Amino acid sequence: QVQLVESGGGLVQAGGSLRLSCAASGSFLRISAMGWYRQAPGKQRELVAAITSGGSANYADSVKGRFTISRDNAKNTVYLQMNSLKPEDTAVYYCNAHIYSVVATGDYWGQGTQVTVSS
Repeated sequence: QVQLVESGGGLVQAGGSLRLSCAASGSFLRISAMGWYRQAPGKQRELVAAITSGGSANYADSVKGRFTISRDNAKNTVYLQMNSLKPEDTAVYYCNAHIYSVVATGDYWGQGTQVTVSS
């Protein structure tokens, strides 16, 4: 069974930083794209950043220059370094990964981690 486990959320003041981590575990062949999404209360889930297995990244306009996505393929882990946080970054952040396994191939989601930015 494939699982994505996130960590690193919390409460921070505006202008501060947080680093999110998401590790994939279980039995699978490989992971292609990994990414972070977020969902604020009353809003739809939106893509924050994504990264390919080769390291190519893309970002939402709202986080460009402030957030950095990276991954460690040997550890099956993706990170999101969030700097210069703003109150509007407050949301539940979800890790996503496209995973190939013998049993099934598809998108997997983490359980979500709360990020709260106070003004």
